Amino acid sequence: MRRGGSRTAPTTIAAALAAAVLALFALAACDDETLPPDTSGATPTMTAPTAAATTASPTPTTRLTFPDGTTPATVVRVVDGDTIEVEIEGETHKVRYIGIDTPETVDPRRPVGCFGEEASAANKALVEGLTIGLEKDVSDTDRYGRLLRYVWLNDSEMVNAILVREGYAQSSAYPPDVRHQELFDGLETEARSTGRGLWGPVCLETPTPPPAGSPAEGACEYSGTSEAVIKGNISTNSGEKIYHVPGGSFYEQTVIDEAAGERWFCAESDAIAAGWRISQR
Repeated sequence: MRRGGSRTAPTTIAAALAAAVLALFALAACDDETLPPDTSGATPTMTAPTAAATTASPTPTTRLTFPDGTTPATVVRVVDGDTIEVEIEGETHKVRYIGIDTPETVDPRRPVGCFGEEASAANKALVEGLTIGLEKDVSDTDRYGRLLRYVWLNDSEMVNAILVREGYAQSSAYPPDVRHQELFDGLETEARSTGRGLWGPVCLETPTPPPAGSPAEGACEYSGTSEAVIKGNISTNSGEKIYHVPGGSFYEQTVIDEAAGERWFCAESDAIAAGWRISQR
């Protein structure tokens, strides 16, 4: 009987130990489930870094500067090589560059000029979507209501001048707005001498170009383009036909009413032939 009892004792002990271990595990599980929430306010060690740690220092922004007296504007559309649309204080205006002329691309009455598409693309690459500075000369608008302006990219780069220098535009004086005309004439001479753009063999029909700043063949007087700028006015007091040229004392205040028989003239000879005389002032 002792030999049989000695064999069953270890089995009984092992069973007791196993029961004790299971009881310990059960007790530990109960302790975990009844732990109160942590209200100490301590930050868990694996949370994301705070904003102060992750926020990078702001990158300094470069503030655009323009020459004194200019008006900042945002370019919303490029019309062609020398005309754009801009937004100024929430209002949209069309702007015609002063002192230069690029080959025609958008007038349905005229063929696309040589290097006109390239000039439009160059103007677009220079100003599209940018904030620019607009510089006024003497006149505010032309007869189409477009603002007449010099266009600045910053305080040292003028778009009008860049287009002439690179051969995309010619220098064309529009008196009385001639503040930078000598600059444009010099840049055109430089472009001609190096055969840039429209002064290259692709556009030149003759090897001898006209002097810088001179109007193209068939161009109107005072504008250097096909745009007629001589105002044929009819006096409301006397009915006399009087024409005014850019730079004249009454040119800016004279408004042409074509419905009343008033006209625009390309050349003074045209006005004289039609019965108009020049204003005395």
